[in-house]
Parts: sequence; structure tokens; C-alpha cells
Amino acid sequence: MLQAFFNIFRIPELRKKILFTLAMLGVYRIGFWIPVPGVDQSALSDAMQAQTSGGGGGIGDVLQYVQIFTGGSFSQSTIFALGIMPYISAAIIFQLVASAYEPLKKLQQEGPSGRQKIQEWTRYLTVALCLVQGIGLLVWLRGLGIIHANWASNPIWWVMAVTAMTAGTTFLMWLGEQIDKYGIGNGVSLIITAGILSAMPGALIWVITNSPIGQIGWIASVFNISAESGAPGLGGDTQLSWISVLALAAFFVFVVAGAVLITVAQRRIPVQQAKHTRGRRVYGGQRSYLPLRVNHGGVMPIIFASSLMMIPTAGFASLQGVTQDASQWMRDLANFLSDAFAFGAYPYELLFILMIFFFSYFWTTVQFNPEDMSKQLRDHGSFIPGLRPGPRTAEYLETVMERITYVGAGFLAVIAVLPSVAASQMNIPFFVTSFLGGTGLLIVVSVGLDLIQRIEANLLMRNYAGFLGGTDNGKGPRIRGPRSI
Repeated sequence: MLQAFFNIFRIPELRKKILFTLAMLGVYRIGFWIPVPGVDQSALSDAMQAQTSGGGGGIGDVLQYVQIFTGGSFSQSTIFALGIMPYISAAIIFQLVASAYEPLKKLQQEGPSGRQKIQEWTRYLTVALCLVQGIGLLVWLRGLGIIHANWASNPIWWVMAVTAMTAGTTFLMWLGEQIDKYGIGNGVSLIITAGILSAMPGALIWVITNSPIGQIGWIASVFNISAESGAPGLGGDTQLSWISVLALAAFFVFVVAGAVLITVAQRRIPVQQAKHTRGRRVYGGQRSYLPLRVNHGGVMPIIFASSLMMIPTAGFASLQGVTQDASQWMRDLANFLSDAFAFGAYPYELLFILMIFFFSYFWTTVQFNPEDMSKQLRDHGSFIPGLRPGPRTAEYLETVMERITYVGAGFLAVIAVLPSVAASQMNIPFFVTSFLGGTGLLIVVSVGLDLIQRIEANLLMRNYAGFLGGTDNGKGPRIRGPRSI
């Protein structure tokens, strides 16, 4: 592994790509320290800490979840406050519309020219989403009383602030395209991953300062842990015991290993190529396989389900303050709904799981067409042994896809509910338990595997040993492919 890491810097082209990618990600992180004028940053930080402290429910949990993708920018109000998510949302919208709108689907099938046109429309939609989300964010900040009064009443400031945040998201979109062109590739996903991983040091520090680890002498001196600092004192009681720390570490390793396994897992369908006789020679007849991903939807089902679940969570939480002057039964109903749809509550988690299953099948239906696949197999002279080409093959592929989608959706459901359940049951902040599962962890695992495969391909092209096996000059063990189940 160490030798493979050094091999990266032996290839000038690969070394330039890696360094350029790291430089662009550094620029991305620097942007989080450029604030939007007119916002009281200290008051905003205190308000966000009050909203999200103690694993509170309702709006606080929603903000903690959104901060996974924005790198904590809500507590800073920077020009990158909206993150790259408006661009991701616009791309998903066009992908869904293309599956139902025939002219857009034909444009997508035209090749590079059609995809370039759709990409242009995606940028325009991204700007529109940034304008809407930027105004909504500023209205929310004004409601908290964080914006200075002389700025909040100035229309020019509103135009300037919304334009700055829109330009920030547009700049992040440009950074992702530059990484795709000059860097290692997959730029937008790397930007999201960098935002997610930026919260990991804070989570580790919280675990250290609130566990017996922080009572070790040299660790306490490094992190300045003392009774006067508000952290657990040396020799005093801590919020986490050694058993809790070991349980968190074991859960993290188990979930990461499971995420890697389910991300690369495939159901391989054997495919036989028909033989063709031309003159005295016989061509074809090779056997291969058709790989069907177990988790075909990736993180999309969790993203869709989480986005919809934010609406009742934030709505019922805000309803508590509205009904203070209402009758007793309305207050009781508001409190019941707020508790039922809080993170970690049984009704919330049950509905969350059902929505993940629904969107898993929905996304698979949108992305996977068994009839088109059966036609492609027939046109290329291939068939599945024991099945007639055409409708029978399409029916078989649909049945197999339904079964493996059930397994993938079940895994996604387990991964998705772990953070909120652990936060509510173990009394641990959500930003710490979010690394035990959820969308953020799946994105990090998927992007990490893709990054390793890209580096591996560059190393193997020049006969260098890679991360996945093999030795220099192409000799040694073969690279293991995706796991088949």
C-alpha cells in the first residue's frame, strides 16, 4: 500500500492531476472563510450552536443534517453557504424529466452535443435555484435577528448578498468542471466529500473531550481539557464511557465495511454469445456476464427520502411556537406531532424506511429498463442461457432487479436510521453519529472507491503496482473485481 502511494508521484502526469485536485479543494475550503457582509458572524455561530446543541429535535436536527453537505457554512454565513447542492438538485431534476419527457430524452441520446446542451440548461437552473434558496436563507437569518438592522432594510444589500451566494455556488460548479478537465476527475463529488470530511475533526475532538480518552495526561494537555474549560475534568465523570467509545468505533468500522461491500456488490447474470459461421471460421460463442448492481440507486433514495422528511420535521417543530396561544388540544396535538416526527422517534424512522424502499424502486425503474436491455442483447447476438430473447428475457431481468433492489433498499434503510437512532438513544450529537451512516458516509465511501479506481487505472497503464493488488511490471496477483453475490 505504501509503495503504491509512492508510485503515484513517480508519474508526472498523475502527480500533476493529484496536486491540481488538492489545490482546487484547498481553494474550496478557503472560500468558507469569506463572509457575507452585513451578517453578525458571532451571533450566527451562537444561534446555530443553540439550535443544534444537545441533539435537539426539529429544526436543529434539520440544520445539522443540511450542514453535512455544506461543511458547516450555516454557522459562518459565507459566500459558499449554499454549497454545491443546487447544482446537484438541478442535475437530478433534468435526469428525472428526461425519463418522462420524450424530446429531452431524445436530446440526451444524441451524444456529446445533446449532453452539452442539457449541461447548459442545468447551469441555468442552478442559478435559478441559488436565487430562491439564497433569498430563503437570508429571510431565515433576518428572522433570527442576526442581520444588522441598517443592512436588512437596504434593497441593495439583498441584491449583493444573494448575488454573492449565487456566485459562490457557480464558482464551486466551475471548480468541479476544472477538476474533471485537469484533475483526477469526478470534481463535484470530491467537493461534496471534502465538505463532509471537514466535519470529521470536530466530531473526533468531541469524542475525545467527552470520553475517558480526554483524561489521559498528554491528550488533556494537547486539547486543553480541564474542569475550568467546560470539558470533562481530569478524573471526573465523562459523558461517554469506554464501552460507548468502543461501541462507536466498532459501529463505524462495521458500517464502512458494509458500505464498501454493498457499493461494489453485483448480481452477475451469465450471458452467452451466439456463434456466427463465416466461410470456414466460427466467430463468437464466448460466455460473459451481465453485472447488475445491488445498490443500483446509490445514495439517491436516501437523498429523496431525507429531503421530504425535513418538511414535516421542521413544520411540526415550528408549529409548537405558533400554537402557544391556541387551545389545549391544539397544543397537545402539536407537541405529539413534533415528538413523533423528531429524529430518532419510532414513527419518523418507520416512515423514513418506507420512503427509502419506495424511492429505491422508483429510482431503479427510472434508471433501469429491462426491455431496452433485452433488445440490446438480442441485437448483439447474445442471450441468457435457458431464456428466449425478447419479452422472456426482459421479464427475467425485471424479476432479478426487483429482488436485489429489495436487498439494497434494506441496507440503505439500516445505514440511514443509524445516525438518528444513535443520537437519540446514546445522547450523542447528530454531527458525531452522522459518521456512523447516512448519506454522508455513503457518498464518502462511493467517491473514495471511485478515486482509488481512477488512480489504479493510471498506475496500471504504466505498469506500476496499484492499491488493489499486483506488482511492478504487471506481474503478480490480479486485481479483484466487484464482489458478486
